[in-house]
Amino acid sequence: MKPGRNDCCWCGSGKKYKHCHMEMDERLAELKAEGYLVPRRKLLKTEEQIAKIRASAAVNTALLDHVAAHVQEGMTTEEIDRLVYEFTIAHGAVPAPLHFQGFPKSVCTSINNVVCHGIPSEKEVLRDGDILNVDVSTNLDGYYSDASRMFMIGEVSQEAKALVQTAQESIQVGLDALKPWGLLGDMGHAIHVFIEKKGYSVVRDIGGHGIGLEFHEDPYVSYVSAEGTGMVLVPGLMFTIEPMINQGRSEILIDERDGWTVRTADGKLSAQWESMVLMTEDGPEVLTR
Repeated sequence: MKPGRNDCCWCGSGKKYKHCHMEMDERLAELKAEGYLVPRRKLLKTEEQIAKIRASAAVNTALLDHVAAHVQEGMTTEEIDRLVYEFTIAHGAVPAPLHFQGFPKSVCTSINNVVCHGIPSEKEVLRDGDILNVDVSTNLDGYYSDASRMFMIGEVSQEAKALVQTAQESIQVGLDALKPWGLLGDMGHAIHVFIEKKGYSVVRDIGGHGIGLEFHEDPYVSYVSAEGTGMVLVPGLMFTIEPMINQGRSEILIDERDGWTVRTADGKLSAQWESMVLMTEDGPEVLTR
């Protein structure tokens, strides 16, 4: 329900509606009438919510730093899972992936041709030349954050290094394409063009997501989208940038044995970095790296 001009704003700021979100709401109504996809009010985080999500993001980033300090050749991905669980719990938070839709572990560990959602295992040992994605997500007091990094184990081939570097660079390409009140599809298009020019492909069937009050929220974030499409980037919107970059074709396969592990269909390498972004009036603010 739309508040009156002199009523308290719906965001909980304590300000009168006319001095807070009234102008934004009117602009959104106009854009919606013109056919643009605009976010629902619940997707636009308030100042109080943003502060609590930032606290979650700080734990999440510290967690990845902790993993970076320990990951090495010879350790198992189960050991990484244990590191993640113990660090997260010690900081008063909960690993968001644990039991999410049946996922059995606290972190996703994806090696070489595993695109995403790799399940940690005592049988999976990091070996010289591997590239590894560690994807951690944190629930702190009901507020969610998410990020992933790539790690290169021992002596990695030049081809693998180039793929990992390109995947990391694609995050900045995406950030550069994000403009307040612009369109989300412009970012996906920019990343897609950049990756294809480098000679790689972008996974089409899995994308990023909104986040903050839930682990996965709207909008769905595609990295093969067309310019001039997608949700309007309204200040307060929060989402992940996490394109999955394949060395070969974009096609993927989901392991039928566990229902989670996603691999490249052609067996070639895949790499991914993930950051979580808040759109502000001044542009995107990176909350996790």
